[in-house]
Amino acid sequence: MNNPARSLLGFLCLAAFSTGLALGQNAPDAASKSASDSQVSDRANAYYNFAMGHLYAELAGAFGNRSDYTNKAIDYYRQAMKLDPSASFLSQELTDLYIQAGRIKDAVSEAEDLLKQDPDNLDARRLLGQIYSRLIGDPEQHKVNDEMVQKAIEQFQKVTEKDPKDTDSWLMLGRLERVAGNSVEAEKAFKRVLDQDAGNEEALTGLAMVYSELGDTKSAIEMLQLVTSKHPNPRTLAELATFYHNLHDYSSASDAWQKALQMDPDNNRLKRDLAEDLLYADKANEALKLYQELAAADPRDIQPPLRMAEIYRQRGDFVKAQAALNKARDLDSQNPEVRYEEVNLLDAEGKTDAAIAALRAMINDTPASSDDEKARRTILLERLGGLYSSVQRYSDAVEAYRQIADVDPDAAPRVSASIIDTWREAKDFKKADAEVQTALKKFPKDRSLISAKASLLADEGKIDDAAAALRTLLDGKKDWGTYIAIAQVYDKGKRYEDMGKELDAADKLAESTQEKVTVTFMRGAMLERTKQFEAAEAEFRKVLAMDAENSSALNYLGYMLADRNERLDEAQKMVGKAVELEPQNGAYLDSMGWVFFRQNRLEEAADYLQKALQKTGTRNDPTVHDHLGDVYFKQGKIHEAIVQWQSSLQDYKAGAADSDADPGEMAEVGRKLEDARVRVAKEDSPEKEKRQ
Repeated sequence: MNNPARSLLGFLCLAAFSTGLALGQNAPDAASKSASDSQVSDRANAYYNFAMGHLYAELAGAFGNRSDYTNKAIDYYRQAMKLDPSASFLSQELTDLYIQAGRIKDAVSEAEDLLKQDPDNLDARRLLGQIYSRLIGDPEQHKVNDEMVQKAIEQFQKVTEKDPKDTDSWLMLGRLERVAGNSVEAEKAFKRVLDQDAGNEEALTGLAMVYSELGDTKSAIEMLQLVTSKHPNPRTLAELATFYHNLHDYSSASDAWQKALQMDPDNNRLKRDLAEDLLYADKANEALKLYQELAAADPRDIQPPLRMAEIYRQRGDFVKAQAALNKARDLDSQNPEVRYEEVNLLDAEGKTDAAIAALRAMINDTPASSDDEKARRTILLERLGGLYSSVQRYSDAVEAYRQIADVDPDAAPRVSASIIDTWREAKDFKKADAEVQTALKKFPKDRSLISAKASLLADEGKIDDAAAALRTLLDGKKDWGTYIAIAQVYDKGKRYEDMGKELDAADKLAESTQEKVTVTFMRGAMLERTKQFEAAEAEFRKVLAMDAENSSALNYLGYMLADRNERLDEAQKMVGKAVELEPQNGAYLDSMGWVFFRQNRLEEAADYLQKALQKTGTRNDPTVHDHLGDVYFKQGKIHEAIVQWQSSLQDYKAGAADSDADPGEMAEVGRKLEDARVRVAKEDSPEKEKRQ
């Protein structure tokens, strides 16, 4: 019986030999060969030697790295490298073979011997550089042999000095310089590749990574956009999407994920990432569809039902939210995310006390022995503080925040900022100011504390002082957010000319779609408050052109039209879409009620306004009470209207120290209340006379 290995060897040798002949069989007489013909012949022979080398390497691997097969493979690879020095992949193949055979020392010794004989032997340097690069460890795990990195860099530097057109070596040098943390040199290496091949995918991607590490996200995205425009593939599109995600530009991230998924439609990982960014981009309907597909594809995956529960909760469909949450609980009842979503659902249902109890149980079950546990406990305590604030238990909220510093002392500045905001919400400015003074003595340059101080100053009507505090944060790095914060301060002080200047400054720095949306929305709101309604509408239209499902813009523009009693059908569609996107948003429910009031659909108006009051709960909301008073008055329910206007005035007075309070609106509510009382008094007088 024939040896199968020998039969395979004979067949492949014949195939390789035939290939070599085929590539060279039409060669003319040797005396008339041109230099070009000679190169073709050398490459044909190089291919033959590569094929034979690859064959013996495969056989060596199949038969326990037999030395005779390994030696033959090495000889063939060496010959191929001599015949075609430009084929840099040959040194990689030979490196793989040496590593496979466990003969790294032999390879290094051999290459070093060759370099002693001829320092310009680039094949030996490529081989040596490849071997060193394989020995550097795992950069992603931060396990790097710095000595090997430097040795590899040295070899590829010498190769590129002698052969500056060797793009593969430049690419390798760029990768190694990145690992070594030499961003400038890595950038130079990748640019040398692009000088020769402007569309080189690996060089563009490598440059993007370099720029990312330097904090130049804009340039990184530009590089990846070039890659995806020239060579779109799921991997580079996913990298681009990740950059957008990290910038919180979830709309652009979603677009990139969708393109990647179109190229790889069965990739559930891409589908999951797309669903997440769609959810962050307020495109819950699209996200829900994807999560439903993911749940059907893998019923044991806990994430899809969890995210579905979140979406249904946000929609106000608590029955479906509970059903999805039950599925997740069946998979893992003690999963922290499952328990946290239970807290959120209880809170959304108005069962805040039950939500607090469930959250406290989670905190009790969460030790702080590891970094992950500390981070989780911190998140839970922050949520607990927020729940306490929502029911005006401000002292309990402060106590919850203070516990965070016990878990993570580094979080002390952030804790103080949360406490300041809590006392601001409680309108206890004395305690808020005391916290500011104490915290800034310990952390005088902390950005969050300076921002909290500015917010407090604005609440107290000290607009110039608030703006000055924020201007100390301008550093040329995070200035977009700072200009937005200053604009908000001027908005609170109704200094709209100054606000416009800050928005202009922020607009020049806006990079992501979300940043542009934020600036445009705020400018629209500013123009509306200065009664420039047409200009305001134009700005909100720009927002919707960038983000058709921007619920804030839909609500604001719809309410603005209704308030002016214009284009009520269009207003209803806009606010209705906003409510559909965020059915639990009390402000949107109020807008819907106001639209119905303008349309004289009083029963529907009252229904929505009552729902709005339920959502705002114990928080002061004079506008909703005022609107409901108007509805009742028009329905002839004068006594009910009086109750609502009284509540509105009480809420205005409770927030009187807040510079957001509008004296004109407060005076108008007072006028309506007085008129209603006069009317009731007149109607009651004849009745009293009859009884007498």
